[in-house]
Amino acid sequence: MEPENQTTVSEFLLLGLAEDPEVQPMLFGLLLSMYLVTVLGNLFIILAIITDSHLHTPMYFFLCNLSLVDIFFSSTTVPKMLVNIWTQRKAIPFTGCLAQMYAFHLFRTMDSFLLAMMAIDRFVAIVHPLRYSVLMSPCVCVLLVLGPWVLTNLQSMVHTCLMAQLTFCAGSEIPHFFCDLMPLLKLSCSDTHTNELVIFVFGIIMGVSPLSCILLSYVCIFRAVLRIPSAQGKWKAFSTCSSHLTVVSLFYGTIFAVYLQPTSLDSSQKDKAAALMCGVVIPTLNPFIYSLRNKDMKAALRKLVSKAASSQV
Repeated sequence: MEPENQTTVSEFLLLGLAEDPEVQPMLFGLLLSMYLVTVLGNLFIILAIITDSHLHTPMYFFLCNLSLVDIFFSSTTVPKMLVNIWTQRKAIPFTGCLAQMYAFHLFRTMDSFLLAMMAIDRFVAIVHPLRYSVLMSPCVCVLLVLGPWVLTNLQSMVHTCLMAQLTFCAGSEIPHFFCDLMPLLKLSCSDTHTNELVIFVFGIIMGVSPLSCILLSYVCIFRAVLRIPSAQGKWKAFSTCSSHLTVVSLFYGTIFAVYLQPTSLDSSQKDKAAALMCGVVIPTLNPFIYSLRNKDMKAALRKLVSKAASSQV
């Protein structure tokens, strides 16, 4: 039975990244710049892939989906942070909090699955080049993307439905810049054992499976590349994986680097750092990684820019 002086909250306060008023203007400018680069950079990649027939291949199909997910992923948290800094208001309604939590976990998990799909694509291209067009047919590529979309939506729906059934009591400050699962559970005065068990199970399944897929794919790729007799052939095979390996290293390296820090570091600070890197910084870097080191993408972007310039003349 709940105590009489217990009150149910209808909104939460997001404490954000920094509470120092002197830091707020610089933080606002930095976040706004990164968000604009993320949206515009990934939009350019999507448009370049759609408009250039030479890029209508499985590799660029997955990259197009990754760019789209990165836009949504960054849009889940950054606009709300910008509004909170600009208005100096930190409140977010309960329903808005659940929606933000749903979207964040959907797009973060989808990011990892798309990186796994791209690893599979490189594996087939290098290890089974003669069967590539059959194994990575348009139908197979669509199914490889559709399956994770269903799974990630199911995961987010289960988390959100379970969270919606909890009671939240007086004390509504979330020490984070968005509504995340664990900070919300700490504010609940209900029994959260079921939620914690579901988080653990989904964390194992949805976290380990993409990473295992990436690692297994690259083990097979490295073995196949080492059997190539010429150094030029080895370099050409590795070069097709360089951008993807860079993004994978950033994505998972950040997570491991943050959570392998000494236990003296507050867990909420670790969660905040990992979420900031995965949801804000990496989506900003991805367009540069996939365009600067890719001749086909640079050519497609130049065509896109020249068409846009010629249409305004």
